[in-house]
Amino acid sequence: MSKILYIYKSNLKKGSVMKQIIIFSMLFALWASIGQAQNLRVTQFQFATSVEKRAPVNVDTAFSANVDNVFCFTQIEGAKDTTEIAHVWYYKDEEKARINLEVKSNDWRTWSSKSILGSWTGPWRVMIEDSNGNVLKTKSFTIYKN
Repeated sequence: MSKILYIYKSNLKKGSVMKQIIIFSMLFALWASIGQAQNLRVTQFQFATSVEKRAPVNVDTAFSANVDNVFCFTQIEGAKDTTEIAHVWYYKDEEKARINLEVKSNDWRTWSSKSILGSWTGPWRVMIEDSNGNVLKTKSFTIYKN
């Protein structure tokens, strides 16, 4: 807020009253938008073999190589408006998928899934990012050989 006031005060002497009103309005809108930034929290973050009735099934952090698909289930709280998160899937530090998901309320459950090839054994992780690319949370799981 102090930077915004400084910018406003520095422009007071430089222009007409109308220009000052426009500058003040723009700076106030900027300040208001900063104050209403999303404060997203990840309250549930689980890996599963499926999702049924909006709930994860067979939750675990280690899966057999014949699993076919792994689901990443998340519950997000704190959204004031509709926004997006991303599930970013990594296998051995290589990004394999980036899935954008909408968050439409203050308490929202959503999920993505990733097909797993039988040869993709070893460490995996999913990073949950907000719409600005900030990492909200990271969690790992393992695919093990049969």
